[in-house]
Amino acid sequence: MQSGSMTRRHALVLLAAAGLTPSGSADAQAPHPRGGILRVSAPYNPSTLDPATGGSGNDHVFLYTLYDTLVEWEYATLEPRPGLATSWSYPDPKTLVLELRPGVVFHDATPCDAEAVRFNLERHRTDPRSNTRPDLATVASVEVTGPLQVTLHLSQPDTALPLILSDRAGMMVSPTAVRALGKDFDRKPVGTGPWKFAGWADNEKVSVVRNERYWKAGLPYLDGVEIAIINEVNTGLRSVIAGQNDFVFFLSPQQKPVIDRAKNLVAVTGPTLYCIQLYLNYGRKPLNDVRVRQALNYAIDRPEFNQATANNLAESAMLTLPEQHWAFDRSMANAYPHDPDRARKLLAEAGYPDGFDLDLLGGSDQRMVQREEVLIEQFSKAGIRAHFTNGIVPNTTTQFFIEKQHDAYLSAWTGRPDPSLTYQLMFGKDSFYNSGRADPVPGLAEALLATRESADIPARKAAFARLQRLVTENALVVPLLFQLEMDAHTTKVKGYQPNLLGKPKFENVYLVA
Repeated sequence: MQSGSMTRRHALVLLAAAGLTPSGSADAQAPHPRGGILRVSAPYNPSTLDPATGGSGNDHVFLYTLYDTLVEWEYATLEPRPGLATSWSYPDPKTLVLELRPGVVFHDATPCDAEAVRFNLERHRTDPRSNTRPDLATVASVEVTGPLQVTLHLSQPDTALPLILSDRAGMMVSPTAVRALGKDFDRKPVGTGPWKFAGWADNEKVSVVRNERYWKAGLPYLDGVEIAIINEVNTGLRSVIAGQNDFVFFLSPQQKPVIDRAKNLVAVTGPTLYCIQLYLNYGRKPLNDVRVRQALNYAIDRPEFNQATANNLAESAMLTLPEQHWAFDRSMANAYPHDPDRARKLLAEAGYPDGFDLDLLGGSDQRMVQREEVLIEQFSKAGIRAHFTNGIVPNTTTQFFIEKQHDAYLSAWTGRPDPSLTYQLMFGKDSFYNSGRADPVPGLAEALLATRESADIPARKAAFARLQRLVTENALVVPLLFQLEMDAHTTKVKGYQPNLLGKPKFENVYLVA
């Protein structure tokens, strides 16, 4: 299957362009020691531990310990490979058949069979609390066609589905547990993953322990993983230097010299799809005016932002995909050059000759506050008076995307395996990440669907070019930069591999004395 995947050549180009190579590759040849608890420092508390109801892209690090997906992907390329589904096929363009792996059981010992998968897919696409409904918008119905076979009947051709099923919508939860727990499943998860849920002390720690029934022979190596919630990444890094934790992720480029000076640490770097950006509520004034949204984009000096906030070790972003991505539309690479005078002119045309006050939401950690300070200064030169309200990610996510507070939100888009899902989730009319639930651009829905009609990469690239032009010309988002994965771990941690999504997975990790 090539649907929606990045080729190995594209991934190598991305690595080379960043001047980086992944470190800590797993050695598949030699047996690895089993046992031990991996202690991880995470900068965010999860929104929930239910893949269907969570609202933060940063949840994945927690979810990956608990859940398998129907389809998996290669770490370096995001090419799809078998997961809980051993294979998949399209007998016709509007039918997707999944063949399931035999013998897999949930943590509560109930079977992960075709009926369980049907339950999960229907829950993802129809449950009122599900935030993954847009992911499966093209699925008309799900049918059990054998004990280990599920058939998805589609409303239209959709070649992106295999990689969509490698994300939240493909994470399988125990139907028995969901029925018994209801909303409490958010905090008492039951999956099929390498570890089982052990505990969650809110804003303190999430703990998981080995799943002795795990279907991947010999895995996991670790007895468990303890993920400590340390919101400030500098503090998280110090906890690893001091030996209190073993692994820290989402570090900033400015911290690389600190890692290099620490004799007991290993740095892990690699390219990602992780985009720092301003989400816009274009369902409310003044951002319902395209001229105001365009003015925001012209007001940003992206190279200066990159230098000031990332030591120029990131990629300045004009689109929601990095330049090296196969779907990137190069004709839009400089759609909004820094031009504060043009921004002022657009604001005057929109009825704001004296500028306007922009009500923004942002994070409370030091790195995000630094970004806010740079944006406030840049916006001021275009007559935009930016005011930030800060908070922790689960709270700010709720305020902006659910309660629809504030004009804009400085946060990250953490990427998805298939780029069509990125655009669907961010700009689809009923998507969780479209905070105004607005349909701002005629033809956008049709352009989204066109990206999923063919498995041919050149055809998909052309469809994405049309989609990206609509999104960019209508200024539906303000991309700022693509962040490199920057992690650090102690020398006793082995087998860790970075991935193109930039979201750590630990199933291949083992500890040495």
